[in-house]
Amino acid sequence: MSVPPEDLDRFEAARSHLGAVAYRLLGSAGDAEDAVQETYLRWAAERRDDIEVPRAWLTRVLTNLCLDQLSSARARREDYVGQWLPEPLLDGDPLLGPAETTEQRDSVSLALLGLLEDLAPQERAVFVLKEAFTYPHAEIAEILGTTVAGSQQALARAKKRLHRGELEGEHGASTDPESARELVEAFLEAATGGDFDQLIGLLSENAVSIADGGGKVPAARRPILGAPAIAKLLRGAFRPTLAKRNFLGGPLELYADVVNASPALIAASGERLVGIIVLNQVDGLIRDIRIQANPAKLGRASERWETAHRGEPLSSAW
Repeated sequence: MSVPPEDLDRFEAARSHLGAVAYRLLGSAGDAEDAVQETYLRWAAERRDDIEVPRAWLTRVLTNLCLDQLSSARARREDYVGQWLPEPLLDGDPLLGPAETTEQRDSVSLALLGLLEDLAPQERAVFVLKEAFTYPHAEIAEILGTTVAGSQQALARAKKRLHRGELEGEHGASTDPESARELVEAFLEAATGGDFDQLIGLLSENAVSIADGGGKVPAARRPILGAPAIAKLLRGAFRPTLAKRNFLGGPLELYADVVNASPALIAASGERLVGIIVLNQVDGLIRDIRIQANPAKLGRASERWETAHRGEPLSSAW
């Protein structure tokens, strides 16, 4: 299917925007890239001379493709083993999109992406387009085939269901590698040290920890609630054992990084990334811990990790 260079350039100019929208809607890098590719195929097959604003047309096609995927994804996730978490992305990944505003950074936090799973597909689309990309309701209505009032009502329902205020915290601030490293170092020292109270002191009283092993690696099947229970879990998880080393196939190295605009602990064994722990800090305390260990959801992060400038590990153990 041949596309004139000027039309290819128009699509490429919108590609990063399309990928960022798709990732926020789907929570999966692979699914987002598939949606972008299908959008290109639709663009290539269309009478493009009739399209006045290519970016708007492409966004409409992509969004509706994602809505179709969301409906089928809900059915698949009913059979998912354990807790389902979005796919984490390392800082600088093009799918994360713009990060100039608090709303844009919040829109890719794993905590918020997880909550978006509870929304109806149209509510999720309205929320993403309005909050992350500041689309006016008139354009959103045109994209989704609804009315301005319908778009406004969907946004109101989405915000009410998300309890947005409960998510507001320090993850909305700009997270640079230095500040991320400071938090991760304190977290790792407490988790691996001998002072149980020190670890509890880093955690909010109502903290929650959610792990995704996808049934492929050991992970808690349900959320762990409260600082004492989480501290106990972490102390066990970070305790070196020969069994863990054999399971990994070698020693484990731990690094500090930024993932989905939040501080994160990266666990790697050799060249293989084996886990990502993302921390959300609110009022100086860690309130939300998301642990992604499902190998199927670490592929894109692993690819970027192989070529990243990692620096020195925080710890080499096991």
